[in-house]
Amino acid sequence: MNRFVYSLLLTLLLPLVLLYLLWRSRKEPGYRQRLTERFGLTRPARSGGILVHCASVGETLAAMPLIRALQARYPQKTLTVTSTTPTGSAQVRKQLGDSVQHCYLPLDLPGPCKRFLRALQPELVILVETELWPNLIHVSKRQGSKVMVTNARLSARSAEGYQRWPRLVRPMLSELDAVAMQNEIDAERMVSLGLDPAKLRVCGSLKFDLQIPADAEQQLAAQRHDYLGERSVWCAGSTHPGEFEQALDAHRQLLTTHPDLLLILVPRHPEQFDHAFELSQQAGFKVVRRSDQGQVDQSVQVLIGDTMGELLTLYGFSDACLVGGSLIPRGGHNPLEPAALSKPVIMGTHYFNFAEIGDSLRQADAMLVVNNGDELAQQLEQLLSLRSEARAMGKRGLRVVEINRGATQRQQAVAEQLLGAA
Repeated sequence: MNRFVYSLLLTLLLPLVLLYLLWRSRKEPGYRQRLTERFGLTRPARSGGILVHCASVGETLAAMPLIRALQARYPQKTLTVTSTTPTGSAQVRKQLGDSVQHCYLPLDLPGPCKRFLRALQPELVILVETELWPNLIHVSKRQGSKVMVTNARLSARSAEGYQRWPRLVRPMLSELDAVAMQNEIDAERMVSLGLDPAKLRVCGSLKFDLQIPADAEQQLAAQRHDYLGERSVWCAGSTHPGEFEQALDAHRQLLTTHPDLLLILVPRHPEQFDHAFELSQQAGFKVVRRSDQGQVDQSVQVLIGDTMGELLTLYGFSDACLVGGSLIPRGGHNPLEPAALSKPVIMGTHYFNFAEIGDSLRQADAMLVVNNGDELAQQLEQLLSLRSEARAMGKRGLRVVEINRGATQRQQAVAEQLLGAA
């Protein structure tokens, strides 16, 4: 399949894409709003400068150190940040406000891409992680923009998928000007797909460059005391259906030995907030929502984290943290967030999207891996009972974060080289 066939198929699937957006909008109205942006029909207020595409919340948070570094280095340039989901859009506005121009990235069709990029005329297009869109990349190059993929990763599963379409993938990779990979293994996979090794730099992961204030631990401890009182707390963050049940089952087991224990259950997607709340009630727990505000009294057993952009805070309130997307085959979410707060980390076996980071934490004895809810309860029992060992485990995780910092400067240098040649 080449780019023409890809575009034709995507055009034919357009009614299904619109139906999908409408279906998602039942629980998240943002999916049916600002549709003109998705077709490149809304003209950007400012043109030129740098375009950074962050698909959703995870990519936005990961890219934040690089975006802020580029703002400081090029204050005179327009910086446009695009996303594809309402939650990603909300995170851009929360983190960056009016300091950047923001809109949805148009669908990857020739017409919408041409309209959008002709109006924007960016000098440099930066795609965060592995947001490889054939028409976006092709149109960008045709109009003279440089194109860079930053914080790039490529799992074995994704590489196998791309290998099925060499006539689409190889020409797309040939149009890239630079790729800043997170690690050597993923870099080798990218080269095997057809990327010119001369365009590749291994820079580490931006996720290690989390911006956490020096006094964050003290501030969060004080907030925790005011909000939750004196009790043991664990957090199941970025969780999905199938993990809610396992976390609740583990919590039930733990309450037999830690009757004052609180579970902070944080769904990955806003449309799952109500579902997690209802499951917790059906399981017989006393449940409240984070959005209710007010102090959580000692009778509450489960707190649903139903606010956006607060995951780090909720991890900071906890004595141990499960990072979701890993007890089911979703690939896992970012374990560095609790590690950077000196929290002991637990993940399921399915953390392939963060394989190198997870393995680094495991090798440092800073992360435990479990197969199911029963094993989760067993490991949490150890961490909650042996507090000194849990604190030492958290410190080892923080050390892993600290020794791997610096990806922002390395990836910024790649961007500066392209802007110098633009």
